[in-house]
Amino acid sequence: MKRLKKTVASLTAVALLGMGSAAVWAKDIKPRIIRFGYGLADDSPTGKASAHFAEVVSKLSDGKMKVKTFGNGALGPDEQLINSLISGSGEITFVSTAPIASLIPEFGVFDLPFLFDNEKVADTVLDGPEGKKLLDKLPAKGLIGLNYWENGFRNITNSRHEISKLDDIGGIKLRVMQNQVALSVFKGLGANAIPMPFTELFTALETKTVDGQENPLSTIQTSKFYEVQPYLTLSNHVYTPFVFLASKKWFDQLSQDEKDVITQAAADSQAFQRKASRQGNEDALKYLKEHNVKVAEFSTEEREKIREKVAPIVESLKAKIGKETVEGVLDAAKKASGA
Repeated sequence: MKRLKKTVASLTAVALLGMGSAAVWAKDIKPRIIRFGYGLADDSPTGKASAHFAEVVSKLSDGKMKVKTFGNGALGPDEQLINSLISGSGEITFVSTAPIASLIPEFGVFDLPFLFDNEKVADTVLDGPEGKKLLDKLPAKGLIGLNYWENGFRNITNSRHEISKLDDIGGIKLRVMQNQVALSVFKGLGANAIPMPFTELFTALETKTVDGQENPLSTIQTSKFYEVQPYLTLSNHVYTPFVFLASKKWFDQLSQDEKDVITQAAADSQAFQRKASRQGNEDALKYLKEHNVKVAEFSTEEREKIREKVAPIVESLKAKIGKETVEGVLDAAKKASGA
C-alpha cells in the first residue's frame, strides 16, 4: 500500500511537472512574424491602411500573429517585393498592377486610359467577376491575390510648363510605370516616356533626369514631388489599383484559422484603405494648391482629342494584354457606369 501511494505520488508529481512545463512552453511561444513591405511613405493613406491591417491581424489572432511593416521602399522596389513573395522570403505586400503585368499580361488592362469614369465604377469592376478572374491567375505565379486596394486616378506633374492641351505633352521626359502599356500610351501622346522604379523617382525629378511623372494626388503629396514639380495637371487619365498580395509558398503553410485571419483582415483593410485614399486625394489637392503648385485641367475637347489619339494604340494593345480580358473589363465598366 505504501509502495502504491508512493507510485501514485510520483506519477502525480511528474504530471504536475509536465503541466507546468507545458504552461511555460505555451506562454513562451513567440508570435508568427509577418513581413509586409511596400514602396509608399508610412504616412500615406495606404501606409496608414497597412498599419491598420497589422492591428486587425493582431486583434483577430489574439496576438499570435504580428505584422511588421516596412514602408518607404525599405525592402526594395515593387519588382523585388514581388520576387520575395514568390520565393517565400517575404509574406505580404501591395503593388501597382504594372509590375504584375510583366508576369501576367492581362493585368496591363488597368493601364489603359479612361477605363473607369469614377471610383464607384472601378470598385464594381474590381470586386466583381472580371477582377476575380485576374486574381485567379496569380497562384500559378506563386502569389495569392487577397483583394484590390486603391492606387487611384493618376495625374501628371512636371517641372517645365503647364500641360492643359494634348500638344503640351510633346517632348516631356515623363517617368512611367515599367510596362509596355504605359510606355506605348505615353509615347503615342508624344512624350519621351522613360520607365523607372518608383523608389528612384524623386531623385530623378530633383536632378531633372526626367521632367515629370504621373501618380495619384496623395502620392504626389506624401512623396513630396511638389517640392520639385511646380506644375500639376488633373488629367485623371488612368485608374490603377493596388493588388494586395501574399506569398503562396507562405500562405499554403498557414493553418486554416491563420488563413482566415489574413483574409478577414484584408477585407476589413480594403474598406479602410479605399476610404483613406479618397479622403487623402481631396486633402492632397488642397495641400498642393496651398504649396503654390500651379493646377491645370484638360477641357472636354482636349480629353476627346486624347481619347481619339490613343484609340488605335488601345486597339493594338488588346492582343498583347488579352482581347477577352480587355473586352470583359470594358463591358463591365460600361454596365457599372450605366452606359
